[in-house]
Amino acid sequence: MDFKLIIYEKNNGVVKVTLNRPEAMNALNLEIREELAQAVQMVANDSEARVLVLTGAGRAFCAGGDVKTMVGVTPMGMRDRLTRLHRTLMAILNLEQPVIAMVNGYAMGAGFNLALAADMIVASEDARFCQSFVNVGLIPDFGGLYLLPRLVGLARAKELALTARVIDASEAERMGLVNRVVPPDRLEAATYEIANKLASGPCRTLGLAKSLLNRAFEYDLPTLLQLEAETQGLLMQTEDTREAIQAFVDKRPPKFQGK
Repeated sequence: MDFKLIIYEKNNGVVKVTLNRPEAMNALNLEIREELAQAVQMVANDSEARVLVLTGAGRAFCAGGDVKTMVGVTPMGMRDRLTRLHRTLMAILNLEQPVIAMVNGYAMGAGFNLALAADMIVASEDARFCQSFVNVGLIPDFGGLYLLPRLVGLARAKELALTARVIDASEAERMGLVNRVVPPDRLEAATYEIANKLASGPCRTLGLAKSLLNRAFEYDLPTLLQLEAETQGLLMQTEDTREAIQAFVDKRPPKFQGK
């Protein structure tokens, strides 16, 4: 598929999707939103895709929604825009493949929350994060109301949302928002160290672990214990799990096939 505003690349099971509106700091206009949705669906449908890396071209990861396109939007129009965008959010969260946000610069508003939708965030020391919605009279969207307090707690989530304070990568790491902070010239290498490790692993196991962890705050302990037991039983039927167990016994590295 030909894209105009994103770059879609796949190498050794790792799909890299780059938001490519550098002149607009990769702000999410309607066209780039649709292309991002299509790209995520392509990853979901590709049995050879093991990991998704999200990043942005230029000096920004994503500056959030394109405010210029909001002029004159009706209340129903805004609601419809968010409904469509939320489908993309859910597709990212429900993606079986692990998702890594490679945050190279500014992650503002919905761009911040796009990064939070990933399973891990690797950030450049140059990265900056801001829940900037209040600056244009809006509340956090694109899942921010759900994702942010679960990661930093309610008090810090309120501070970030109500003040629109910009935080750097080091503070984001201390808050638990970012997994790793590296120098700008190490960003891609550090991200791909993680991505390649995941891509070479047992993909069904990783997908099920991700799914259950995403639901961990929604269920009580007995329910999660039941899901653990059912999932382990399911995995014992897969070739990769049987291979991993035999490899452990044989004292050799496992060879995963994604089955």
